[in-house]
Order: sequence, then C-alpha cells, then structure tokens
Amino acid sequence: MYDLNHLRQREFPHSAEHVYLHHAGISPLPQSVKTAVIQAAEGLANNPGQFFGDTLMDTYDQFRADAAVLINAAEPAEIVRVTTTSLAINAVAQAIAWEPGDSIAFCEVEFPSNAYPWLSLERDGVAIKTATAVNGGHTLAELEKLVDDNTRLVAASAIQFLSGHRTDLQAIGNFCHERGILFAVDAIQAIGHMPIDVQAMHIDILATGGQKSLLAPPGTGFLYVRREVAEQMQPRQIGANSTVEFLHWLDYDMTPLPGADRFDMGTPNVTGVMAMAASVKLLQSLGIEHIDAHTRRLTAVAAQHLTELGFAVLTPVASGDYGPICTFATGLSSEETDDLVSRLARRGITVCKHLDAPGNAYIRVSFHAYNTEAEVAQFMAALKAEMEKPAVETR
Repeated sequence: MYDLNHLRQREFPHSAEHVYLHHAGISPLPQSVKTAVIQAAEGLANNPGQFFGDTLMDTYDQFRADAAVLINAAEPAEIVRVTTTSLAINAVAQAIAWEPGDSIAFCEVEFPSNAYPWLSLERDGVAIKTATAVNGGHTLAELEKLVDDNTRLVAASAIQFLSGHRTDLQAIGNFCHERGILFAVDAIQAIGHMPIDVQAMHIDILATGGQKSLLAPPGTGFLYVRREVAEQMQPRQIGANSTVEFLHWLDYDMTPLPGADRFDMGTPNVTGVMAMAASVKLLQSLGIEHIDAHTRRLTAVAAQHLTELGFAVLTPVASGDYGPICTFATGLSSEETDDLVSRLARRGITVCKHLDAPGNAYIRVSFHAYNTEAEVAQFMAALKAEMEKPAVETR
C-alpha cells in the first residue's frame, strides 16, 4: 500500500481543507497532472512548432505504451486518444459492418454514453435488447436470457455509474468469446480503480474519458480496440490523421491506418495528452490493485455507517460486487436532496445527487486513492447533523 498521507500532501493538497467525494463525476487534478498541463501551456506559448513535433509526440508515444500496460493491451497501437467516452463508443458503433438481423445487448441501467450510440443503430435495423439489472448492474445470468445467434455485440460498464455495481468482466468476456460476440466496455468509472486485463477478459473494445477515475482533465480519454477487430472496421468519421498517407495532405487516399489509429481524429488536445500521460504514470506508481483495495474498503465503511444511520444503501456491498462508489436513498424529494447536497457543500463536503429511472433521489459518494476513513466519518457526522434540520431552510 502506498503512503496515504504523503499522497494527500504531495498530490492532493486540497484535501487538507475540503472533503471531496465526487470522483465519479469529475476528479480534482493531482499536482503532477496540473504541472503537466502548465508545461503544455508553456510549450504552446513559446515555440509550439518544436514543442508539438518533439515533446508532444514523444509523450504521446509513451502514454500509449503506459496505457497498454495499464490494461494489458497486446500493443500500444491498439490505443488511440479520444476526447470523450461518447465519441469513442459512437466511432466504433458506426464503424462496424452491421447486417440485417444483428442485435446488441446491454443492461437497462447503462449511462447514456454506453446506450445512445448503440440505440442509434436501430435506425439501421439493428435490434437492441436490454437485460434486467440485478444488484444495480449487468450480470451474466440476465445476459444469457437475451443472447441468441443474432447477437453481435454485448456492451457493459465496468462499474455502474449510479449503484456502483461492479460487473464481472471476466465472466461476460468469457461468455462472449466462446460465442464469437464482440465485447465492449465503458471503463470511465473503473480504469483508475480496478485491474482490467483486456486480453484475459476478452474485451474487444474499451472506452474511457479522463475526468473521472483516470484523474485527468475533461475532454481527454482513450479508446482501445483489439487489432484484429479494428482491422475489420471502416470508420465513418475520418480525420486527416486517420489514413495511411495523412502526411501527403492533397493525396486523398482514405485507406485507414492499421489498428486503433484509424480512429484518430486530427490535431490532439495537447494539454490533455500531457495530462493523461502524467495521470497514468501516477496511477501505475500507486498500483491499481492498491487503489482498488483502498477504495473498496472506504465504500464498505461508508455503507456500514449509512445503514446504521437508517439509510437504504443501493450499492451491492453484501454481494461483493462493488468498487469506489457508495450510493444511498435520501428518502427526500429531488428538490430537498438538492438542498441537502448544497448544505453539505457549505460544510466543505462535495457529493452529488442522482435520480433513478422512476425519479427517486439518491446521494452518490465516490472515492479515489487519497480519500480516508476520517473523511468518511466527517461526511457521516455532517449528514446526520443536516438530516436533523428542516429539509429546506430560509436564509
């Protein structure tokens, strides 16, 4: 286990004054990532041509190599930078040669980024099948009820955004692999928290934004596509940098680059690339397995305290299918829950409200590597105190 106090002081100095428990929404930048952003801005402000051609390209190559290690991709060429999870999943969804009768299966509680790109294919005759959520997420038992000879792809979130349910990627990956079904994973809530091995888990496509578990800025992320799968894809979104002769600008040859590079959409987010490179190095230095154990412990502690306070915890802690998210029903209206979240914020504690499909209000608490049990206790004390007040106060 890493030195928690040293990590907080060195990388997350805000933690001395503020209890931040909203990492499933957007994470604070570690100091090393902030430094990388500043270095990128300095490079762009002084000699951008040289900086872009030398420093940035070297950093991007190293980032791809490090990201490949992070998820155990077979090679760095299976990874390409993207700006959002939505863009990445849309790109691959539109690049697959769908045939009449093909179907896609995913769970009924997927975040829109991992639902809309697949749902949009219904206009092309692709059938969409949704599995019933169990313990707040995707399970093999429910998936088996939907899959047939026409199932072409299964999509899943590694960790569900509301309940925090942790999907058994190994079991679903094995199932898909045995049947020749593509397996696509939205990893934005998981990539910096739980070990992911795309080869062992038979994951064909993995997409993530940077602003949550990856500890990088918004507008960053990466896409993984297994090489043999990528070679069968013909992207509909084609950029100047995604073709084989991209440096010969006036030779309009749309032959796609090998591997995931065919999804490269042009000029990179320079600061984003530098920042992601720094964030991946930080996560690897801490050890994903250590982060996983630490944040799961915080979730379990939070769930126990919430239960003792009388709250209904949505996160499936009892089954063990959970990660760094602990979500509970407030028992209040949506507006009253907004007020509660605001009052907690005035106490220096950041959490967020979410609604389930029927509109019931929940508070989601989400941890990262530097949070502590003391912060959990501080949140619980503040929550108890605020719940004892009227839900909406006149100020």
